[in-house]
Amino acid sequence: MRVDPRSQRVHRSKPSPSTSPLAQGGGEDVARAVRPRNFYGSDTCVDLSSAKLNRQIENAEIKNRGAAGLQSAEFSRILLIKPSALGDVVHTIPVLVKLRGRYPRARIDWLITPENAEVVRHHPALSNVVLFARRDFSKPGQRWRAVLRFFDLLKQIRRAKYDLVVDMHGQVRSALFALISGARVRIGFDRPIKFARTISAEHDLKNVPNHGWRGAREGSWIAYTHRIPIPTLDVHAIDRYLWVGSLLGFDDEPPDLAIHLSPETIRTVEKSLEEHGVPAGKPLIVLVPGTIWETKHWTVDGFAGVAREFLRQGFAVALAGTKRDEARCQQIAAAAPGTINLCGKTTPADLAGLIQRAEVAVTNDSGSMHVAASLSKPMVSVFGPTNPVHIGPYQRPESVVRVDLPCSPCNYRRLSQCPFDHACMKQVTSAMVVERARKILAAAK
Repeated sequence: MRVDPRSQRVHRSKPSPSTSPLAQGGGEDVARAVRPRNFYGSDTCVDLSSAKLNRQIENAEIKNRGAAGLQSAEFSRILLIKPSALGDVVHTIPVLVKLRGRYPRARIDWLITPENAEVVRHHPALSNVVLFARRDFSKPGQRWRAVLRFFDLLKQIRRAKYDLVVDMHGQVRSALFALISGARVRIGFDRPIKFARTISAEHDLKNVPNHGWRGAREGSWIAYTHRIPIPTLDVHAIDRYLWVGSLLGFDDEPPDLAIHLSPETIRTVEKSLEEHGVPAGKPLIVLVPGTIWETKHWTVDGFAGVAREFLRQGFAVALAGTKRDEARCQQIAAAAPGTINLCGKTTPADLAGLIQRAEVAVTNDSGSMHVAASLSKPMVSVFGPTNPVHIGPYQRPESVVRVDLPCSPCNYRRLSQCPFDHACMKQVTSAMVVERARKILAAAK
């Protein structure tokens, strides 16, 4: 990893074979990291010179020595890094709870994007949110201001004098935040491991996916003083995140996924529903048809069929999603008259409030699915290209509807990559989803 002195950007570079034990085949045993607090300048003026950062990175090659000591060490100022996306943020909540249990008197801050901050801001285990306005960089005419705000953020992180940083994001940008903090202990996942055939409790996968998470990315592992080992990829993301507990000495209590919403969010949701003719006592079904990957979208006809059936049974049906989902939601609403379309009108926290109000939520593999799981709400999620054992609703296999095809999961993101005409999603019918929802609702009563 190096820093371009002209742009101040951090780039990856291959370690020198003559100096790096990693390059000499010692990657399993040797962890590289930078030494803490090697910046010049005051807390209000952070020295970001490329020479200083490069010297930190190049001069520090250490093992996870002292890892056993972390289990008894005390930290008073902790930064948890997981800016996005919504599902990943929800997956990180159990880490926050475990950190609070381990360090009850510590200040624990979370570096997160503004759009996701309200999902965690009111959690009793959290001290503060540290806002990273990542989207400002893509706003027309805002790039220069975004750069200035980014440097202000770096100063804010530096001034906080964190002594422990836990980076659950594992990219070069989050690693830079960890470095800038000057924390003496910086923890993140180890370098990527190879994919292997997966055998899980739910199904024996016949293929070996070539895509998906398999470790820290973009050389970010170099920034950590201690790396979280990755013994297997056949584990749910929440359990994987909690592997950090083996370093810090977390308790053995079950993970706590709960989202804590503000009373204001609850009132906002109730008011919005009332304005659309849904009184407080009327049963509600929430459909969230959006997701980022093209391949994870269940069909418009499928969601519309579910909406029509529940409307026929006397439920109110509401559509929710982000602005990028508006066209899809409009199609579904047109095909299921009477459906309330709230797409593009809710924040992530509002979405959580809407799901909390609902009798059941129907989703793709998306952040909304993880929100429903964290709220312990009845739900049904349609899966195809991704593995529900790894990123499905946590400990809720009954909530997953999928067809058993030899190509699934493939972890392809784009439809152009699929040679089978998106069969894994097109073969899931609305009748299958409605039937599963009925069973789950009956079991919940």
